[in-house]
Amino acid sequence: MTLSQFLIIMRARWKAALVVLLLTVGGALGLSLMLPRQYTATATVLVDQYRPDVGGAAVYAGSPSPIFMATQVDVIKSERVARQVVKTLKLAEDPDLRDAWSRDAKGAGSFEAWLVQWTQERLEVKPSRDSNVIAISYKAPESVKAASTANLFAQTFLDVSVALRVDPARQNRALFDERAKELRAQLEAAQAKLTAYQRDKGVAVVSDGALDVETARLNELSSQLVVLQSLSAESASRQAQIRGSGDGLAEVANNPLIIALRAQLTTAEAKLQELDSRLGSNHPQVLETRASIDALRSRLDAETRRVSNTVGVTNTINRQREAEIRAALEAQRARVLRLRAAREEGMVLVREVEAAQRAYDAVLARLSQTGLETKATQGGAYVLSEATPPILPSSPNHVRTALLAIVIGSVLAVAMAIIREYVDRRVRTVEELPQSLGLPLLGVLPRPGSGTARIAGLRPPQLAAATAFRSLPAPREGT
Repeated sequence: MTLSQFLIIMRARWKAALVVLLLTVGGALGLSLMLPRQYTATATVLVDQYRPDVGGAAVYAGSPSPIFMATQVDVIKSERVARQVVKTLKLAEDPDLRDAWSRDAKGAGSFEAWLVQWTQERLEVKPSRDSNVIAISYKAPESVKAASTANLFAQTFLDVSVALRVDPARQNRALFDERAKELRAQLEAAQAKLTAYQRDKGVAVVSDGALDVETARLNELSSQLVVLQSLSAESASRQAQIRGSGDGLAEVANNPLIIALRAQLTTAEAKLQELDSRLGSNHPQVLETRASIDALRSRLDAETRRVSNTVGVTNTINRQREAEIRAALEAQRARVLRLRAAREEGMVLVREVEAAQRAYDAVLARLSQTGLETKATQGGAYVLSEATPPILPSSPNHVRTALLAIVIGSVLAVAMAIIREYVDRRVRTVEELPQSLGLPLLGVLPRPGSGTARIAGLRPPQLAAATAFRSLPAPREGT
């Protein structure tokens, strides 16, 4: 079908097409006027994925992810939010809604579940494409009710967001509280065990002071033993020298009394030699001098023995002191070893106490953090703008309905005209005549009153036949 044929068909059947168009538009407008008015109010909320925590700080890292935004939309549409709205509005006490439930569900199912679904059907949630703002729209027969319900959905969403954050924190707090009690009992038991061990062993495991003091004492005794061993060796050597000849001892050689006695003995011997040569060996002075020399020698020998005995006593004392220091050193070494062994055993208990303390401190920190989280009053969403009662209804929209009816009516009118044309086929153009009859076209007569016809090559009977064909219906197949 060409455009000219389409226009000819529409011109021929314009009345019927106009009737279809008017009926469609009139019916749509009538139905729109019969529908009850519905008002739509919209509230907007701002969601923030990177909100700061109560116990710490989180750095904002950009817009929320699409998954996060979709999750927030699902939370707003969730049964939990809708059920809370139904409970707050006390819709279960509305007799009209109960009657509607009886008509729709015929008593099947739960009335509260029906109310939740009924409320969700009137809710529309749209996230912004380029921001983290969510629009919450609610449709109701009254503008004030639509606005209050939209605001209630927004506030309920905020409360649910806080609850979704606080409820896990409360559960964790109870868990951490119980765990903290267990770890505190373990810590006290470990500390009591360490205290009893230190009391039984008599050592301070935590401090290294006692061990350091005992180690220093051991080193001091070791140094004293080395010195005494040297002194003992020296005194033993001098005592061995005394057994042979004590004159070579330094104590003997340097003794002032022995030096004086030797000087007196030398003088007396020189005098005896002089007197003996001059007076003879039996002279009383010679005998007296010889007796004096014997006395000096006896005294010198006695003094030498006394000094030698002093060296022996010193050697004995040195040996005794060496034995005492050696015994003290061994005892101190045993004490240090015992302290070290006790400290190594006690360090195991110390590490147990430290591990219990670290675990207890970690649980206390988490307990404190969850305690702060349970007191949170703000979630990750904020009301950006509250819904206000709309002035004009959102539905039915008469202008939109009329435009849509015109479009649909026009399509139906054109379809009706084309269908009728195919059902009742007529020849309406000169070009269709040869196609319909299968005969060549000889000429065309003008419309009546348009002037003299000029039909070249047609005889009167042929002209009459051509004129008659203009008003005939198109031949059907098989005729």
